[in-house]
Amino acid sequence: MSDLSQVYGTLFGKCDTLYRLFSPYRICPLGAHVDHQHGLVTGFAFDSGIEFLFSATDSGKVEMASLTFEGLMTFNVQRPVDEKQGNWGDYLRGAVWALQLDFHLEKGVRGIVKGSMPIGGLSSSAALLCGFVMAIDKVNGLGLTRQQIIDYASIAERRYVGLNNGILDQACVVLCESDKLLFLDTETGRHRLIPFGGDNQRPLPFRLGIFFSGVTRKLTGTDYNLRVAECKTAAWIMQAYEDGHLKEFQDTRLRDVDESLFEKYSDMMPSRFAKRARHFYSECSRVRQGVEAWERGDIDTFGRLVFESCESSTNNYECGSPELTSLYHIMRSTDGIYGGRFSGAGFKGACIALVDPTKENSIRNYVSEKYLELYPQYKDSFEIFFCNPADGVDFR
Repeated sequence: MSDLSQVYGTLFGKCDTLYRLFSPYRICPLGAHVDHQHGLVTGFAFDSGIEFLFSATDSGKVEMASLTFEGLMTFNVQRPVDEKQGNWGDYLRGAVWALQLDFHLEKGVRGIVKGSMPIGGLSSSAALLCGFVMAIDKVNGLGLTRQQIIDYASIAERRYVGLNNGILDQACVVLCESDKLLFLDTETGRHRLIPFGGDNQRPLPFRLGIFFSGVTRKLTGTDYNLRVAECKTAAWIMQAYEDGHLKEFQDTRLRDVDESLFEKYSDMMPSRFAKRARHFYSECSRVRQGVEAWERGDIDTFGRLVFESCESSTNNYECGSPELTSLYHIMRSTDGIYGGRFSGAGFKGACIALVDPTKENSIRNYVSEKYLELYPQYKDSFEIFFCNPADGVDFR
C-alpha cells in the first residue's frame, strides 16, 4: 500500500483517516457460463486483486484515481448518477447508481485503486464493484450484509454497465475463504464453503496457475450477451414444444426446464440452441461430480472435470479464441497440471489451472516455450502467475 499512500498524498494531500481494503480476483474451476441461467457453480478467490486506499468526503464528491487506468473519476453521490462515460469509472458510477435505488447517500469517497494483474478473465470488474460498494457502505454507515454487497454489485453490472451476467463473480469475491471451495446455487443463493477432503480436511494439494494469453478483452464488446440470449432461447423453445407456460423472455432460464425435456427435444432444436443447453446441463452435472470429488480429497478427478468443462465451453458454448484454445491444449500436455480451462467468459483473456506446487518452474518453462512458439507476437505481454486461494473482500 506504500505506493498508494504516496499517490494519495500527491493528489489529495494529507488525511488523518484512511481506509484500506483488498478485493480479490476470482476463478471458477467448475460451473462455467451457467450462473446467468441460475445453474450450479464453484469458485475460489485468490491472493491477487484490487487494493483500495480512500477517505470520506462530507460533500458527497467522489474522486477516484487508478494506478492501472488513466483518468480521475469524479461525480457526486448526492445527485443522480450521470450517464455512462465509457471508461473504468462506469463501474464506480454503477455501484452508486445501484445503492441510490434504496439509500440516500451523503458521503462520497476520495482515493486510489490499484490492480495487481492484467485485465482479462479474473473478474476484475466484480472486484472493483464489490470493493467500491463496501467503500460507499463504510463511509455512509449503511450496514450492508455480505449478501447485499453481492446484490448491489450485481445490479450495477447488469442494469447500469450492461453485462447480463449472474452472481458467480460477485459471490466469489465476497464469500470465499482461503482454504475452502465455494459451492453456490445461483438460483436460490444457497452456498457451502467446503474444505478439501470434506470432514477429513486436508491441506490443499495445489496452487492456482494464471496464464495470460497476451490478448486483452472486454466482455461488453464480445458475444457474451448473445450467449445469454441463446441460452434463454433454448429454454423458451423447449417450453414451447411442451405447449407450456412461457415467462417473459428476460425472466426465462434453462434452470426452469428439466433436463428430460432437453433429451426429448434436443434433436428438434436448431443446433446452436441445443449446444448451449447441452453445455448447461452437462456443466451442472460436472459441478455435482466435482464437489463429490473435492469432498473425497480426489484432486485428479476434480482436475479432469475442469478439463472437460473447457471442452464443453469450446464445443457446446462455443467461446474461446485461437490463443486460449492453444493454451488449453498445452496445459493438457503439461506435467503437474491437474486441470485447467478458460477463465471468465472465455473470450480472449486468460486460462487458469490447478497446479502441483512442486512443479511450478517446469510448468512455467514448458507452457511459455510451447505457447510462444505458436504466438511469438505476445512475447512481451504473455504472463504466468502462481497464486493461492484467499479470503473474500475485506478491510485491512
